[in-house]
Amino acid sequence: MEIPLEVTFRNTSGSQALEANVREHAARLDRYFDQIMRCRVMVEAGHHHHHKGNLYHVRIDITVPGNEIVVSREPAGHHAHEDVYVAIRDAFDAARRRLEDHARRIRHDVKYHEPPQHGRIREIVPAADYGVIETPEGRELTFWRTSVVQGAFDKLEVGDEVTFSEAQGEQGPVASTVHVVGEHHVVG
Repeated sequence: MEIPLEVTFRNTSGSQALEANVREHAARLDRYFDQIMRCRVMVEAGHHHHHKGNLYHVRIDITVPGNEIVVSREPAGHHAHEDVYVAIRDAFDAARRRLEDHARRIRHDVKYHEPPQHGRIREIVPAADYGVIETPEGRELTFWRTSVVQGAFDKLEVGDEVTFSEAQGEQGPVASTVHVVGEHHVVG
């Protein structure tokens, strides 16, 4: 981190061990995003009128280029947060996830989904609950009754256009998640 960590304790006396724990968690954040400019952590003990133990609230403010990430772990309903170390761990886990999300947005990482493949039904064997799809390249892939979406296996006819995902079967590639291309589907 470029700027030193600021740790504040409210309604509780901080110890060297507790502050060291916070510093250790904060130092790990650099693994997930190395451009942290500032990190402020506030550990606060709740009011003493709880029936069980005292619950801890942890707030982490992280300044990164162009953004501020705030994580606030409220103790309500989290009796595990009677342990200040658990409350700190949970808050830093949430901060880590937020930093990872921020880093992905900056890198423009997006999930890429393969477009479905296209083909035509070449053969249907209803008695054995399978069929064969032929792709435009001439490949043949077997599919099973359970692979056809919305139970449309019995409505299939030879020549029907379908889209599908390819998976590895026991004896080679097979078609899975088979969709019949109809008037509401666009082939592209």
